[in-house]
Amino acid sequence: MAFEYVEDDNSQEVHITSSADMFKFSTSHSEYVDPFMLPAEELKSYRGLSPNFKRKTTRTLQKYHQGVSGVRSKKIEDPDVTGYVMFEAVEPPYNMDYLAKVYEVSSPHHAAVDAKVSNIVGLGYDLIETDETKDRIEEIDDNDIDRLSFLRRKISRAKTRLKKDIDDLNEDESFTETMKKILTDYDATGNGYMEIGRKVDGTIGYIGHIPSSNMRVRRNRDGFIQIVNNKIVFFRNYGDTSTPDPLGNDPRPNEVVHFKKYTPTNNYYGVPDIIPALQALAGDEFASKFNLDYFENKAVPRYIIVVKGARLSDDSQRKLLEFFQTGLKGKNHRSLYIPLPADDGNTKVEFKMEPVEAGVQDSSFRNYRLENRDEILMAHRVPVTKVSMGSGISLAAARDADKNFREQVTKPTQDYFEKKINKIVREFTDMFLLKFNELSLTDEDTQSKIDERYLRMQVIVPNEIRAKKGLPALDGGDSPVVLNARAAAEQTTQATGNRRRDQERQGNQPDISGEARNPQGDGRSVQ
Repeated sequence: MAFEYVEDDNSQEVHITSSADMFKFSTSHSEYVDPFMLPAEELKSYRGLSPNFKRKTTRTLQKYHQGVSGVRSKKIEDPDVTGYVMFEAVEPPYNMDYLAKVYEVSSPHHAAVDAKVSNIVGLGYDLIETDETKDRIEEIDDNDIDRLSFLRRKISRAKTRLKKDIDDLNEDESFTETMKKILTDYDATGNGYMEIGRKVDGTIGYIGHIPSSNMRVRRNRDGFIQIVNNKIVFFRNYGDTSTPDPLGNDPRPNEVVHFKKYTPTNNYYGVPDIIPALQALAGDEFASKFNLDYFENKAVPRYIIVVKGARLSDDSQRKLLEFFQTGLKGKNHRSLYIPLPADDGNTKVEFKMEPVEAGVQDSSFRNYRLENRDEILMAHRVPVTKVSMGSGISLAAARDADKNFREQVTKPTQDYFEKKINKIVREFTDMFLLKFNELSLTDEDTQSKIDERYLRMQVIVPNEIRAKKGLPALDGGDSPVVLNARAAAEQTTQATGNRRRDQERQGNQPDISGEARNPQGDGRSVQ
């Protein structure tokens, strides 16, 4: 705790005000480490560089002027060659370490990123049949039940085997866990990197994640550079098996799939959604630390000490400082004794402690912090119900927000990731496409009713429902469900909804089966 002394020579008043050092989240990118900004002379000693590349760098650094007969200048020059020049890499628009730090210091930003990760790739994935596979099924005559069942079983076994092969490509984590890390980088820094390692025969043998904070794109787009712990590694673009390692002697560099969040201001890197809300993020951090500072360091309302008619002695000042610094924290009803000089005939000594904040300090900047939270979530396009319990939000509004979140945020991102990943899947088989599971807005009971109606109306067959649930096909499950006359009549009645009892039941059904009502006092729900 720091104290400031202000003395007025005319009135001989001594003011002692207390203030605490506020935690400052720096928005200056220069204060965060960028290993590629190190001088080339230092980077030359890193592992992973071939002797030829080191000699080439040395010649670049040796800038000199030469005259006749080989006479050269001996003056010292600063070449100002960094890793970006040395490795022909492109500097990102924002410091990657800074963006990674932002993900850790802001709770709304952290929660929004995690919500998107959980709903985009965290729900798992499925392998769906390609158009070619569907065509092969359609070519079989519906009356040839045995052949159709055999093909269904073959497809089911192939799907199970492919899922196992994909998960076996990384011994430490499942494919879903790898995708969670990549998407976290994608939303936190605007860039995500998937590493592809190949066997000697050229087939894929490894899929993993590379942190985006230490990856850079080559200017010629012929690969990527990573610097970690005094070691430098070159990666090819996915699908490129011929580009040689320009830095070292790796005969078979691994490949990288680059996922980037598009920005019109940069063609090499992506920019995360949090960038437009950086001011709100910094303001929220200041307000949070302000409240924490109040309880940890002050423990009482702030005071101004006013002494009239005398000056506090050095010993009195020391005791006063010690009292506010250590005597009050965590202790109740402490007494303070300050010796003051006696009054004289012309001057009366007065000592006052006037509180600056006499009211109850519940929480400062509450509305300001809520506005910052809403701005951060708006930048991510994540509804507040996905990160916390939003007060005053009805079930109907929450369901609409979930629907918009799925259609406008999660589904487009899933399509983007699926397109790139399915290029990898096609190296294994052309029977399936990888598809991430979507956020479900329908509960199990409602979905079962939908499936039952489709079965009765012969829109789908039982094996199609079993395939969606990951269950093996049944013998005879590729034939439509045939209803008897009574069941068919019942189905027609339910489909048309002309039975009076059904109409009454539909009108009295609870909210779980339809649209939710607004909270009491909010009026009727307008559809």
